[in-house]
Amino acid sequence: MNASISTSRPLQRGLTLIELLVAMTIGLIVTLAVTSVVTVGEAHKRTTTSTNDMSQSGAFAAYVLDGVLRSAGSGFVQSGSLGVYGCKLSVSRDIGGTATTILPRSSAFPAPFASFLGGAGASAAGDLRVAPVLIGQGQSATGSDVLMVMGGNGAAGDIPRKIRSGVTGTNNLRLENTIGLASGDLGLVAQDGTADCLIEQVNVTDTTAFAAAGNEVLPLGGRYFTSAGGTTSLATLAASGTAYYTPLGNTLSNNVRFQLIGVGANQTLFAYDLLRSAGTGSDADALQAISDVVVELRALYGVDTNGDGIINDWVAPSGTTYGITNLMTTPATIRQIVAVRIALVMRSSELNKETVSPASLTLFSDLATALQRSVTLDQHYRYRVIDTTIPLRNMLLQSAS
Repeated sequence: MNASISTSRPLQRGLTLIELLVAMTIGLIVTLAVTSVVTVGEAHKRTTTSTNDMSQSGAFAAYVLDGVLRSAGSGFVQSGSLGVYGCKLSVSRDIGGTATTILPRSSAFPAPFASFLGGAGASAAGDLRVAPVLIGQGQSATGSDVLMVMGGNGAAGDIPRKIRSGVTGTNNLRLENTIGLASGDLGLVAQDGTADCLIEQVNVTDTTAFAAAGNEVLPLGGRYFTSAGGTTSLATLAASGTAYYTPLGNTLSNNVRFQLIGVGANQTLFAYDLLRSAGTGSDADALQAISDVVVELRALYGVDTNGDGIINDWVAPSGTTYGITNLMTTPATIRQIVAVRIALVMRSSELNKETVSPASLTLFSDLATALQRSVTLDQHYRYRVIDTTIPLRNMLLQSAS
């Protein structure tokens, strides 16, 4: 009798086609959900980062402008009535071993300031005059306003020194005293009733001889020596007996600020050193980026018309009174400016597919309609407005005195 032998194999278990399709569907749903969460999270991260960057850039730009404007007029407000306010600034600087006139300019300022004062030279709206603050309305390359700020911080207490005379055959001036003045100091030589004023630099080559000069002879020279400006020479001003030398600061201390500030290409806020003190003295060396993502700068004057140190009104930098051309040549009006209100429009770097901003916004909306400024926006970017009022402390002290 033959025994039967079983040849059956163990049963094989696995996924059916339906189970596999169900698993793939669930996996796709989970993948899509995770991808959506990651994408949304990354979008929020980019938005938050760009917004934070915009806020930080705006805070820094406002900080810089606050520091510059609060010090406007330092060094020369006490000489405002001695021919400084509204005088035409003449500056000569040594560039490559050659004394070169850098103010008044024979060519336009570099971008974004090429339209400031309407150009340069005789065709300009007016040669640059001395004032703590001037606003060139719409004169930057982007159509924003340009701020011109002048100030210094001389160690000699910002006190003007009367020039008794020149010294025959030299570039020296004879002052009432030279106490506190040192080699490298910059000063402004001006005379009431004279249109021109000159930037000069103290140049002590012999300390012993300087000390032995009786604290009255001031040697001039160095990188900044201006023998004449316009129709007025240094010798003529010195010989008049009524001119003054006003200490501004020292080039080594970097405490003399004669600057233009405005918005240029790539949403960048630029500063330009009118004295070209850095490097070789070229325009390229004088131009410096302050902050990015700035698309608009607008400014107004706060004026005190009765001398009580309180702002009576806000005025636009335009018209026959406060337009820059008239203001530069009217010292009495310059003295009325005691504050500046600035609005900076910041734009995020993130481009959005959807519209995330209104078509336009209004700056200075709390003031009269004539003072408000409308700004057209690209609605695919986010924006932030920084509106700040900066008092001009030196002008306020002048009003109080």
